[in-house]
Amino acid sequence: MNLAPDISESPLRVGRRAVLSWCFYDWANSPYPTVVVTFVIAAYFTTALSADPETGTALWGAALSISGLAVALTAPVLGAVADQAGRRKPWIAGFAAITALSAMGFWWVKPDPSYAMLALILVVLGNSAFELGQVFYNAMLPEIAARARLGRISGWAWGLGYAGGLACLVLVLVLFVNEDGALVPLDRNSAEHVRIAGPFVGLWFVLFALPLFLYTPDAAPRRIAPGRAITAGLGSLWATLRSLPRQQGSIGRFLLARMIYTDGLNTLFAFGGVYAAGTFAMSFQDILLFGILLNVAAGLGAVVFSWADDRIGAKRTIVISLSGLIGAGTAILTVESQTAFTVLGCIIGVFIGPAQSASRSMMARLAPAQSRAELFGLYALSGKATAFAGPALVASITLLAGSQRVGMAVIPVFFVVGLILLLPLREPAS
Repeated sequence: MNLAPDISESPLRVGRRAVLSWCFYDWANSPYPTVVVTFVIAAYFTTALSADPETGTALWGAALSISGLAVALTAPVLGAVADQAGRRKPWIAGFAAITALSAMGFWWVKPDPSYAMLALILVVLGNSAFELGQVFYNAMLPEIAARARLGRISGWAWGLGYAGGLACLVLVLVLFVNEDGALVPLDRNSAEHVRIAGPFVGLWFVLFALPLFLYTPDAAPRRIAPGRAITAGLGSLWATLRSLPRQQGSIGRFLLARMIYTDGLNTLFAFGGVYAAGTFAMSFQDILLFGILLNVAAGLGAVVFSWADDRIGAKRTIVISLSGLIGAGTAILTVESQTAFTVLGCIIGVFIGPAQSASRSMMARLAPAQSRAELFGLYALSGKATAFAGPALVASITLLAGSQRVGMAVIPVFFVVGLILLLPLREPAS
């Protein structure tokens, strides 16, 4: 089976190395949401910097809600401005730098409640920059990939991303966290073995992002003054927003559906490690092992379903994925043992990968060439406009019910609503 991307019809007529370098950026940046937002640092905050798991869950959820609001307000505007200027990579580089530096800052977050505010500031800053960088990275996909291969290339990139998250988790486990003898002994009393995960993720990002900047071509720059770019970008964004209900109904419906089901995905990512630590009393090592299994499952799902994306369409791929998430996500709330939780978590992972990769390829198929970054900005908005709702609901219900399990029951509801909204959508032909 030939896994090399077919680039013969790429709009920029780029080489295979350029396409693979673009895909490899997912390997570079995925450890941030995996290690920082979902597993190691999230669980560290909940267990070492908070009075109890419920309070930690609420505070972590509030921080992610703030970052989601920041992305929702700025992503469409920045995307519209970037479309006027043409280039994507300067934006990617700037936001990547902020993300990496914010991750490194967790080294100074000691296991004391007095450092909780620093941790929350770092995650708001880093997560916002990470999501904004994705706007411009995603906008490059239809510029380097043939239309008939959008699903495969998007899926392979997601697969590499999960592999990157997996590799980083394994290294963090083996080098620092392993209770039976880490290769790099650090002071466990001050949680150095956990805090080091932040700088490790930041350096990983910087190192492995380089191929994108070295080998993947950017869109041609346009000679336009910054003030003019901002004015023209805002005008274009306003025109697009006005036309969504009438002239671009398919885009509007897709963005609305994605807004709902992505809120469920983001909430699942945000509280996966927190739920494992609080409800199942999983140790950091157990959480890392669970994260490794989840990444393997999600990466395989993204790669395997990438062929389905190009063959049966992105919409059908998303429908299948959401149906799987609803079933497994409901079942996981009823189990009591760590083994059952782990098995169902892996099943969820299989459907998480294609839900994400097929959503990106769907947007790439729908977006007109002249407004790709703008529409991927709206795509980011659709993933963040209600991003406060999921974490806020989980945090509030968890506190009111005094149960993480009851709070997490909110998540499958988002998948059901998103699926209902998506079903009438007509997908454009490849």
